[in-house]
Amino acid sequence: MPDAHYRSKTLATWVAVLGGAFGLHRIYLHGLRDPWAWLHAIPAALGLIGVQRLRDLGQDDRLGWALSPLLGLMIAQGMLCAIIYGLTPDERWDERRNPGHPTVPTGWGPVLGVIAALLIGAGALMSSIAYGVQKYFEWDLESQRAARAAPAQADSSTMLSINLATSSHRSVTDSSCS
Repeated sequence: MPDAHYRSKTLATWVAVLGGAFGLHRIYLHGLRDPWAWLHAIPAALGLIGVQRLRDLGQDDRLGWALSPLLGLMIAQGMLCAIIYGLTPDERWDERRNPGHPTVPTGWGPVLGVIAALLIGAGALMSSIAYGVQKYFEWDLESQRAARAAPAQADSSTMLSINLATSSHRSVTDSSCS
């Protein structure tokens, strides 16, 4: 007996393109009880929080830097799912997702979805990696500079305290001789 819910390959591809980062494609294919669908929302929401922190607090916010790549990675995985759905042959799609239904030719809809997914996914993944690596190396360089400056600063403060102690000792001896 065929399943009453027919799952369109074209619609699944486009749902993955438009809402794959939040797991909407899994809800479309597997229903609301799919735990993996709900787990998509957590890192995507954390990534959105990171992006909002970067907008509000600037690019030097470390928590925003740590969280924002999560959104890019979730977008990229949604686009990967769209590519997989769109490139699955119609016969195999209907055999797996629509058993008992006749094979329906999909046309250009999934192909256009795959093209959009390639553009969006590649951009999101490259941007996330580039931003994350850039900030990592900037902060690593900053910490190295701070580590090199700390001993020099400690030496100058030590010399300052020695000079202050010596001058106060002289003033005590000078006043005692008067």
